[in-house]
Amino acid sequence: MDAKRTAKEIYDILGGKENIISNAVCMTRLRVKVREDADVEKLKKVDGVLNVVEAETLQIVLGPGKVNSVGDEFSKLTGMPLGFSDNNVEDVAKENKKANKQKHNGPVQRFLQKIANIFVPLLPGIIAAGLVMGLTNAINVSTKSAYSTVWWFAAIRSIGFAMFGYLAIYVGMNAAKEFGGTAVLGGIMGSIFVANPALPLLLKVEDKSAVILPFTGKPFAPGMGGLLASLFMGIIVAYLEKKVRKIVPVMLDTFFTPLLTLIIGVFIALIIIQPLGTVITAGIFNILDFAYNKLGILGGYILAAGFLPLVSVGLHQALTPIHTLLNEPTGPTQGINYLLPILMMAGGGQVGAGIAIYVKTKSQKLKTMVRDSITVGILGIGEPLMYAVTLPLGKPFITACLGAGFGGILTVLFHIGTVSQGASGLLGLLILKDFGAWPYYIMAMLGAYVGGFVLTYFFGVDDDRIEDIYGE
Repeated sequence: MDAKRTAKEIYDILGGKENIISNAVCMTRLRVKVREDADVEKLKKVDGVLNVVEAETLQIVLGPGKVNSVGDEFSKLTGMPLGFSDNNVEDVAKENKKANKQKHNGPVQRFLQKIANIFVPLLPGIIAAGLVMGLTNAINVSTKSAYSTVWWFAAIRSIGFAMFGYLAIYVGMNAAKEFGGTAVLGGIMGSIFVANPALPLLLKVEDKSAVILPFTGKPFAPGMGGLLASLFMGIIVAYLEKKVRKIVPVMLDTFFTPLLTLIIGVFIALIIIQPLGTVITAGIFNILDFAYNKLGILGGYILAAGFLPLVSVGLHQALTPIHTLLNEPTGPTQGINYLLPILMMAGGGQVGAGIAIYVKTKSQKLKTMVRDSITVGILGIGEPLMYAVTLPLGKPFITACLGAGFGGILTVLFHIGTVSQGASGLLGLLILKDFGAWPYYIMAMLGAYVGGFVLTYFFGVDDDRIEDIYGE
């Protein structure tokens, strides 16, 4: 972007000096007060302009760093001193996140967003049910199942079963809905993968499976791969429904479209999708087993250090179904997720980097940004710190990632696991597998803090870059 040309184009569209009352910049925007309204759509088409917000002053979003160079050139054209208009960390983070999203919004990210849209509505239930399962399991172990026959304890424990036992149904419904199909059809497909003894496919005669599937020559096994199979079938059912509706006469649509969709769908599910889901699920567990058990602390370092770059481009959404898979009580890890605590260290590396920047920088504007975002960062909400501070500066983002790796090492050494998802930072304490893991989690997080702080303090603070973006 040529700052001089961008400033001139904006100046001309706004009507020149005669129409401009004042000009100022904030962290991301050129703010211009005009006498008569300008052509906003033309402004949006100017090279370098990310967005235009119409308010008391016209706010032309240019992004951090760029706004200062364009502002200086604009001030020369107007002959007016360039003022500075402060704005809070949330505004800066939102603008930077929006600009970053526009930069990394390809078909892969859009597809992963759809997958995330399937699982995110389920998170409140998964979090609550996971906490219930973890707490009641801890009580059972400590009391030798003394409460297992007490009605109120059984009722509370049933909450966890109701969520995880029928999770395939919820996933199937959301998948069908997200991809434009009828939710209940996806739910019916998902129910095929629920291990219910009354399911005709699971019929037993003299304690032996009576129903044998073609091609495999084996009985139907709904558990392994069932969650991914229900996800795939929800998507397929949505596609099938649209295709079937095109060939079924309108007057028969209500009856035959869902019927044909389900009949075709169940054969696809049993012959293709369920075996495929089993293979993929086994592959995921093998990869995670290799990273965690074979690579050990090196795997912990790589996973923790590599997570923030995934977040910055939106690819972290692909991990949501994997976390859900790991928290299934009937899965290979028995509901304990050893991956999530490692990834949670990424936020700790950022917090350490933020503290280092605050200590070392002389820029009051940057200090304000860090101070406003560090508290929520400690609690596990890292977007303000990442999008307003570390990512725009570049080097601190890298040192934060590398520092987070030390927290990942400690997480593997301490064998920290979670029973749910949806929390991070210090709030991650609430989803650990037991209370005994609390001190180890805190030590691991402190390791990420220290790693991020030390690397950023000595290698990540670039005063020239800070001055370019935030000023002196």
